[in-house]
Amino acid sequence: MRLSGKTAIVTGGGSGFGAGIARKFGAEGAQVMVADINPDAAAALVSEVGGLAQAVDVSDADSVAEMAAVALEAWGRVDILVNNAGITHLPACLHDVDEETFDRLFAVNCKSVYLTARALIPAMAAARHGSIINIASSAALSPRPRLSWYNASKGWMVAASRSMAIELAPIGVRVNALCPVAGDTPMLSSFMGEDTPEMRAKFLATIPMGRFSTPEDLGNAACFLASDEAAMITGAVLTVDGGRCI
Repeated sequence: MRLSGKTAIVTGGGSGFGAGIARKFGAEGAQVMVADINPDAAAALVSEVGGLAQAVDVSDADSVAEMAAVALEAWGRVDILVNNAGITHLPACLHDVDEETFDRLFAVNCKSVYLTARALIPAMAAARHGSIINIASSAALSPRPRLSWYNASKGWMVAASRSMAIELAPIGVRVNALCPVAGDTPMLSSFMGEDTPEMRAKFLATIPMGRFSTPEDLGNAACFLASDEAAMITGAVLTVDGGRCI
């Protein structure tokens, strides 16, 4: 019960890594808001772990402000924010990715971190307490070809996390980033271009431990960083990648 008495928002919490984080937080005693663009997925997860289900488009300022307002109205504070919602583009030469895809990618993966910070950091600052965990990617540290703009968006998240950490440390708000390798989640086929046994074998060959990251792996790592056990850790970029970035 390392998170007993704490409140947490997990964006993109309805599936994949976000669902693993939400489940772990709930099991460790936190009250969790599962925020997802798919309201049915959020509601299904909440029926399993308890908490609040919230429909949100993390690239939209009004939607993020509503999410924050609902959480603060329900709990009076938000102790933990996990910026997990993210998308990718299909593997392609960097100059062949169309502008609409590029804009949507950076709106969801990068602008969302700005919007949630604007909506929630004032309350954390007032409480002089908070933990923000940004889900980046091993792609930020060891880029894969033909995913250039996705790689760049996750590199942005690493830089943002470190910058946020140094600025917010004096007011008691910690900011850390997790860098998973690809997981067997709904986004996997987009990373690989096609989901075949041959493509999976090729992908797994780049991971020394020989397996994908799992939602449970991310839940465990996020739980540690969110807990008081990590009270002296801020600005960390923790790889959860089976050795991919060594």
